[in-house]
Amino acid sequence: MQIHVRSNHIEGSVRLQEWVSATVTERLDRFEDFLTRVEVHVSDENGNKAGADDKRCQIEARPKGHQAISVTYKASSLDLAVDGATEKMRHALEHMIGKLEVRAISTGHIDDPRLSEDPEQVTEALLQEEFLAKEEALSRG
Repeated sequence: MQIHVRSNHIEGSVRLQEWVSATVTERLDRFEDFLTRVEVHVSDENGNKAGADDKRCQIEARPKGHQAISVTYKASSLDLAVDGATEKMRHALEHMIGKLEVRAISTGHIDDPRLSEDPEQVTEALLQEEFLAKEEALSRG
């Protein structure tokens, strides 16, 4: 996973780039095999002027084989903006992966990675769940 850090109205020092890269890597490390590149844009929206929530961090993650995901977080300090944006991205990636892991296809087949390991056990478990759900519905009605 490549991490690119860009800054606007904030001094783009090597120290800033290393800190932002380390923070993003630490939070998104478990998604490393799923992501090709992460772009982080940090900026001070008011320039040299002071203001509430004027520090902004936008993170764009590029998952393999999927469209990019982008999140933005504004805060009063750069630390809070980067932390908030990485947390939002972590949630967005967890949501995306959760939707991809087990998905019913219109043909009625289940696209489940566990099917390649032990298809009989997965099929049996799904049939048992379906049977129990029908039994419960019958007992209620």
